[in-house]
Amino acid sequence: MRNSPLSLGRAVVCVPARNEAEVMPRLVRSLDRQIGSGDGALLRVVILANNCTDETVSLIREMERNGETRHLDLRVIEAVVPREVAHVGTARRMALDAGADWLDSDGVEDAVLLSTDADAVAAPGWARANLAALEHSELVGGRLVIETEESENRDPEIHALHRRIEQYWVAVRALEEAIDPPAHDPAPRHGDHVAASLALRAALYREVGGLPAIPCGEDNALVAKVRLAGGRVRHCPHVSISVSDRGTGRVTGGMATEMARRARVVAGEEEYRLPPASHWLAVIERQRAFRLAWSAKGGPEAGLRALGVSAEDIAAIQPGTCVNAIAFAERVGERVGEIGPEPAHVPLDEAIAGLDALLARLIDRRTARVA
Repeated sequence: MRNSPLSLGRAVVCVPARNEAEVMPRLVRSLDRQIGSGDGALLRVVILANNCTDETVSLIREMERNGETRHLDLRVIEAVVPREVAHVGTARRMALDAGADWLDSDGVEDAVLLSTDADAVAAPGWARANLAALEHSELVGGRLVIETEESENRDPEIHALHRRIEQYWVAVRALEEAIDPPAHDPAPRHGDHVAASLALRAALYREVGGLPAIPCGEDNALVAKVRLAGGRVRHCPHVSISVSDRGTGRVTGGMATEMARRARVVAGEEEYRLPPASHWLAVIERQRAFRLAWSAKGGPEAGLRALGVSAEDIAAIQPGTCVNAIAFAERVGERVGEIGPEPAHVPLDEAIAGLDALLARLIDRRTARVA
């Protein structure tokens, strides 16, 4: 990984926190240990402490007094969010907006926003690796490394399940690599782009209208907005962050919900099921067809007509206003909708076996053509 010309002084880490006294000190210490670019710049950190009733803020203040934040320029913003909008989407939006405002007020050029969570722990090179990856992309997602908390989840079966699920997603990415590899996101790549580790330039964040303040999935919604604007999303293997496998969290449908689901699977209370290989084959081939339509002979409109897209849908898509193939494919997918009803999920082992078999057939076909 080459050094990035972007210094830590151009970045701000934005963290929403609600009653996170138990885990927040770990994150702050990990941010204080970030490796800089040798210019002595402090790393800005915004903590949006919303609706806290525990010692989250007082613990951070104590860390400041003890000199545990000497490499940080730290701002803690205490906020009371109205009950009807008191969810992570609002808090994360407020944290990112505050970070962008801070960089603007300091006149920082080419400024960068880094998003993470209170229960994350960043490796020393996390911030710098994000900045390096942003040299060739508009948004960077970090790989999630699941760390087991001091709980009943220390059972080795949960680790085995984590590995099997990761094996499934590695196979999905291998299928994409075999059929429609993204030039801007070369292998080896991971598949994570969630709020625990996101990076993008502040100017782009403003341009796309900021993070959607929705109760769940706000991170994926922001990524979709970046892609609609033609942004390249990079899943750089050098960018990763540790997250806890706690089964209780602030968001229904978030990471904690997934960890609770895995705990139930290990306990034998339910079966872990995922979409079969046929689903991903259809998704990837559809995306490839959209990308090829962008560069079709006669232009994108001709490419869409060849795919059977109606004149009404083509008019709504407005291909001429898309800045590149990324924006075009995203807009077409948004307009045309899903390829059909998602097939019934299958047991995890069956899903992995199906992907492996499909990949083997693709390799055999390629070998036969070469021969």
